[in-house]
Amino acid sequence: MISLKNKKLEISLHFLIWLVLFFLPVAFSIGSDSDWKDLFRHFWLQLIFMAVVFYVNYLFLIKYFFEEKKLWFFAVNLVLILLLIYFKNEISECIEPRRPRPGGKRPPTALFYFMDTLIYMIPVAFSIAINAGKKIQKANEMKIEADNIKLQSELQHLKYQLQPHFFFNSLNNIYSMVDFAPDKAKQSIHSLSKLMRHLLYKTDVERISLSEEVEFLNKYIDLMSLRLTENTKVYTNFPKQIPDLKIAPLLFISIVENAFKHGISATEHSDIHFKMEILEDEIHFTASNSNFPKTDTDKSGSGIGVENLRKRLHLLYPEKHEFHSCLNNGMYIAEVKLKTS
Repeated sequence: MISLKNKKLEISLHFLIWLVLFFLPVAFSIGSDSDWKDLFRHFWLQLIFMAVVFYVNYLFLIKYFFEEKKLWFFAVNLVLILLLIYFKNEISECIEPRRPRPGGKRPPTALFYFMDTLIYMIPVAFSIAINAGKKIQKANEMKIEADNIKLQSELQHLKYQLQPHFFFNSLNNIYSMVDFAPDKAKQSIHSLSKLMRHLLYKTDVERISLSEEVEFLNKYIDLMSLRLTENTKVYTNFPKQIPDLKIAPLLFISIVENAFKHGISATEHSDIHFKMEILEDEIHFTASNSNFPKTDTDKSGSGIGVENLRKRLHLLYPEKHEFHSCLNNGMYIAEVKLKTS
């Protein structure tokens, strides 16, 4: 449908250009003694043969130019142009025979052929330029399409990487409750099934509503809070009224996971804070937690999720995001800022 529309536009543009070219001699001859015969002989006949040269090249011969058969291309064009010049001169003679010049001398015929050949090379050059422009445009479109395919493949890979990572962390959390809190473990499995349903059916899209994403975060925070002791306090500050904004799914879950992985101690008091602010077309999400770094042997703190987040933000929101993390007074702070427009 799009190519058909472009084709109609191209035909209309060609028609308009040739209409203007054929009308210009009429406009310039207004007020002069020229009649229709003079216009045809001196201008329109030339334009007709120039159009023939242009479209023979534009539609047929140009492919040989781009197939590295340039010598053949120019040889055929030279024969075509010489034949057209001959027919043009013959038609002009039939319409109005040339009058003898004073003194009986006329410029050599070769000079007329040479000048007309230069004139007829103009449409040849235009056909080359237009087709070259088309090829460049097509190459750019193919590159953009290839880049989009690569982008989608990379995003899909990151999503597939994120989901097993999320599932692994959740199962690890449930496993730790099986012995000392079996009831909580059962409740956690039920909560995890709801989260996995969200992952299966809600995230296979480019954009998801912000309200659904916040609901998913709340459910995950509730799931992770089941195994916490009184030493750990979790605070959430999400907007009560969430505007109808669309974002890429699973953008903030990696920060939330990271906060629970590094913000909990079995013996020391710890705090975990989650905050979301919506400022016109910007979303600010902040997670801060007490910092208890994992040891090298603890693979739950491998950092896959945060690195995954950095890559997805770079691909999905180029020049429309900020991601900062720092350690401040014993609290690890991670902040994401998104522009949704």
